[in-house]
Amino acid sequence: MARYRGPKTKIARRMGEPIFGPDSSFEKRKYPPGQHGNTRRRGKKSEYSVQLQEKQKAKYTYGILERQFARMFDKASRSKGKTGDVLLQLCESRLDNGLAQFIEKMTHTETKPNLLALL
Repeated sequence: MARYRGPKTKIARRMGEPIFGPDSSFEKRKYPPGQHGNTRRRGKKSEYSVQLQEKQKAKYTYGILERQFARMFDKASRSKGKTGDVLLQLCESRLDNGLAQFIEKMTHTETKPNLLALL
């Protein structure tokens, strides 16, 4: 199972909220990462920018890579009902997500290796 293995605090700081769970280094620096993160004033974001950020936030929250997320979106758009609601239902119904909700102590990152051990 592929998963994002890069710096999680950097992603959380870019999104502006702790999407990978509580993080002490995120609490220290609540500004975006990078050379100009603390000083640069960000202008109004475009509609595309807001939609892209929400999509990326959902991908990182559920631990899904782009291709798998695109397939889930195609499946959701073909089904009846609102695409966004169906997409979130598909993300929530994944086995690693269900196991994380069942155990409640583990994050998504901790669940995937344990899922393989249980099977």
